[in-house]
Amino acid sequence: VVMENQVNPAKVIVTNVELGYVHALAPYKGETSEAKYSVVILLPKTDAEQVRKVKLAIKAAHEAGQKDKWGGKGPEIASCKHPLRDGDKERPDDEVFKGCYFMTASAKTKPGVIDIYGRDLTEPGREEETYSGMKANVSITFFAFSTNGNKGIACGLNNIQKVADGPHRGGRVSAAADFAGYIKNPEEAGR
Repeated sequence: VVMENQVNPAKVIVTNVELGYVHALAPYKGETSEAKYSVVILLPKTDAEQVRKVKLAIKAAHEAGQKDKWGGKGPEIASCKHPLRDGDKERPDDEVFKGCYFMTASAKTKPGVIDIYGRDLTEPGREEETYSGMKANVSITFFAFSTNGNKGIACGLNNIQKVADGPHRGGRVSAAADFAGYIKNPEEAGR
């Protein structure tokens, strides 16, 4: 289920998607970019309705860019750099991206991060609940950019709602998994 925004057609909420490379609690500085909050959104290709609504929002951002940002001299949408990328083509050796489109959503300002009950996951002591692999609903806004001669559509990160746990990505495993062969039966502790 993707909610459409009648006020801003370039804004959508994608639902029940897996997140990767989660930097929602502290900004991350890549090798060539400024520090930003960001997540990679994995959108299954089989979720035709969400894919359709994301493409419509990208198209709305492109149309706004042609009018407001590029003065009618922007690239055609087919040749335009935009955030919806094909995981099978761009990351063929990574199982996480198989059968998915993916987008990197980022922001200079910290996104709101809540759970399904509306509780703030940015509070101290709750940081471990936000991680790469979790399932979430994500509010994103697409917008046109023109930087150093490059023109295209980018994906802005608004807010995140964690809806379920998922597999920890990025090589992290639980302590129980790491020490599975060393864990003793709790009943032995009393002996």
